[in-house]
Amino acid sequence: MAEGAEIYTHGHAESVLRSHRWRTVDNSAAYLRHRLEPGTNVLDIGCGPASITVDMARRVAPARVVGLDAAEDAIAAARDAAKAAGVPNLEVETGDVYALHHADDTFDVVHAHQVLQHLADPVAALREMRRVCRPGGVVAVRDAVYRGMSWFPASPGLDHWLRVYCAVAEANGGEPDAGSRLRAWARQAGFSDVQTSASAWCYATDDERAWWGGLWAERVEATAFGTRAVELGLASEADVTEMADGWRAWAAAPDGWFAVLHGEVLAAP
Repeated sequence: MAEGAEIYTHGHAESVLRSHRWRTVDNSAAYLRHRLEPGTNVLDIGCGPASITVDMARRVAPARVVGLDAAEDAIAAARDAAKAAGVPNLEVETGDVYALHHADDTFDVVHAHQVLQHLADPVAALREMRRVCRPGGVVAVRDAVYRGMSWFPASPGLDHWLRVYCAVAEANGGEPDAGSRLRAWARQAGFSDVQTSASAWCYATDDERAWWGGLWAERVEATAFGTRAVELGLASEADVTEMADGWRAWAAAPDGWFAVLHGEVLAAP
């Protein structure tokens, strides 16, 4: 996306990048796995710290993989990841999803994970992704459905967090329930062959709860989200503390369980 066109709700604090580094093809793009064969050229839009991108590069080698992000902090993390992984077929670049610096029909797979939810015009982004995708290729998109998230035990702090998060995301120009709208957006973008699916992340073990709850407590208190919520008048400093404490209490609950619902599409140009 063009810098300044929308506001990335999460920001690029270390806690956010730490969360993103956990992602792989198996846990975040399994619906696309069968298309990632050796020789498949891939463009990964909104690559962040490139953990999914590096995984893709290994699977499709020696084919070309390009990781693209608008944020310099994310690109710096992606370059570090690519260097550490030693994947010579991976390139990393800054770019704008609305105006990709690639020719028509360049890539076999154009992928975006948790990107469209942050865009003011996801249909325009999909049209541009379609432009650079070769005939016979696929545009693959996965996004969360925030209001479809579910947890146990009940938590007023997490209820409050979800309301505020969705309000902040919408004020920033995004759509927090993007996953449920992917099929509609793809059809509006001109795709006629759109395969849909859904999957979830689930956090329930002691280690999973500590990691997920701890990350979100930090993201509420010490990233762009909490600051933006206060700036917009959607939460007070006391509310921010309450939401973060809600995450910590959930993480400490021995029977705690959390599911993140995602919508997915494989769209042929």
